[in-house]
Amino acid sequence: MATEYDVRVQEEDVAIDALLRRARQSGVGGIVLFDGIVRDDDCEALELEAYEEAAVAGLEELAQSAAERHALAYVAVVHRTGRLAVGENIVVIVTAAGHRDPAFAACREILEGIKAGVPIWKKEYGPGGDRWVRGEHWPAHGP
Repeated sequence: MATEYDVRVQEEDVAIDALLRRARQSGVGGIVLFDGIVRDDDCEALELEAYEEAAVAGLEELAQSAAERHALAYVAVVHRTGRLAVGENIVVIVTAAGHRDPAFAACREILEGIKAGVPIWKKEYGPGGDRWVRGEHWPAHGP
């Protein structure tokens, strides 16, 4: 069975229900959804920027690698950019496999890969002002 992919960087909110519908396929016994949202910890909003061409390529590579390693039927990785308020979706990952263990493992692998090396940066806005948040993939001098 060939893996179906949906990998994007976009400003619009993510249609999670549509991703889940696509993940429900014959032979799928486990679907995992990760929805990373803007949390309220002295943060009023986030602004996310991406080097889009490189970010999409990095997300695709992560999705394909996880799909091959964990025999996924479907994988979606949708990362947002732009200014986001508390409670809004930042990144949505959906993995679907024959069993739950590979679906969970693939989802976590993709998320950790995004944090470690995809060129997407965030700036936090809060009561004390705004600041760029250092990511694991940033060079020592920042963005």
